[in-house]
Amino acid sequence: MVSILGANSVSGGYEVSNSLRFNDDDDARLTRSVSGNLSKAHTFALWIKRANLKASGRHILAAMGDGSGDISWLELNNDRIAMLFDGAGNYFPKTDAVLRDPSAWYHIVVTVDSAQGTASNRCKFYLNGTQLTDTSGTNPPQDHQAAMDACTIGYNSGDEFDGYMAEFHFLDGVAYDPTYFGEFNDNGVWIPKKYTGGNYGTNGFYFEFKQTGTSQNSSGIGADTSGNDNHFAVTNLAATDVTTDTPTNNYATMNPLDHSGFTFSEGNLKVVTPSGDGSCRATIAMPSGKWYWEVLYLATTSGNIGEFGILATDSYPITQSINQFSSGGYSYLADGNKSGDGSVSSYGASYTTGDIIGVAFDADNGILAFYKNGSSQGNAFTGKTDKLYAPAISDPNGGQAATDVANFGQEGSFAGNKTAQGNSDANGYGDFYYSVPSGYYALNTKNLAEFG
Repeated sequence: MVSILGANSVSGGYEVSNSLRFNDDDDARLTRSVSGNLSKAHTFALWIKRANLKASGRHILAAMGDGSGDISWLELNNDRIAMLFDGAGNYFPKTDAVLRDPSAWYHIVVTVDSAQGTASNRCKFYLNGTQLTDTSGTNPPQDHQAAMDACTIGYNSGDEFDGYMAEFHFLDGVAYDPTYFGEFNDNGVWIPKKYTGGNYGTNGFYFEFKQTGTSQNSSGIGADTSGNDNHFAVTNLAATDVTTDTPTNNYATMNPLDHSGFTFSEGNLKVVTPSGDGSCRATIAMPSGKWYWEVLYLATTSGNIGEFGILATDSYPITQSINQFSSGGYSYLADGNKSGDGSVSSYGASYTTGDIIGVAFDADNGILAFYKNGSSQGNAFTGKTDKLYAPAISDPNGGQAATDVANFGQEGSFAGNKTAQGNSDANGYGDFYYSVPSGYYALNTKNLAEFG
């Protein structure tokens, strides 16, 4: 289940520069108190990229009422887009389509217009520019007004959102269709466009997530840049949660649908290996071009068990470590050895927790090289052009587990464990700890379109 390109990965003229990463284990959220009811008409529009998948609720926006039972919740319910209009669940329309691709950016637009006489027109769902007409549940009654006294983004106890959000618009007072926020390009791919509708209404807001800091003002992560100054307070989110992984430049992450026994957090960049042999591949494979990424060997339960490298995509499902593959697996082990096609031999320096391993793969010539803390260990393998390969992390020693944090260029602090150094590739993309080898690029869709 490895993608070459995630959905919505082809950019157009309008560029989205930032996203905000929510980690469900952190109870991360944005909050704001609102006085009074929403207008009968309102619009939610945002891009999301899912990370840690969970079958039950994933709250995007949870707005509580004033004690009357009226609420306005936008969520992923069993992976389906859903709106909840009252606490008893009487009015709970949801889509039949499911959103489970962790490599893809999805554009969600939900329009509410309770003044409509036809019940099915009171809540409409759109995904990537197309209305989803296969729905279930009951729409709110005519002229229903949702209360929004306490608004929380990304959190409802037990049902926290996990993944990335970008370009989050909320319009209070109008029901605008997706064409206000996106368009199809010449290849038929839905892409973002600059919103020029101008009408946000009293409680409306717009999050670009360009600002850093945590305060409830125009310089914080929760800054409303609509002009309304409806800023949100920030809980358990930091500047290191602002990433350059966006719907106009989609970066690789580790893949929660392509592993054996791993657990995932921090936008699928932090992984805990199993207490047993296993591997995990990234969401983007490398058909051609030259690619660079880094992995922080963060912690281990015991022993020195790091293993980083590449795995061919023709082996699925994964049931073993990279060094156990008889073909198609190539790695650098923590003891300094290298492993290829099931054979282990001497290679470079040993590494341990706290070290950063750089991986450079020339897919055109099949050359795989590694770096320890910026120091080249030389070419480990050559001539590996026979298969399609993806970045991989492994646990080579059963009974022990390790914690690793990958960076494909979207966020250079390794989820706050290091101080970002700001090294980009020759195309200006990426935030790497060490200098990118000459001629190599961050693994994202812009670079793939140009060099892959």
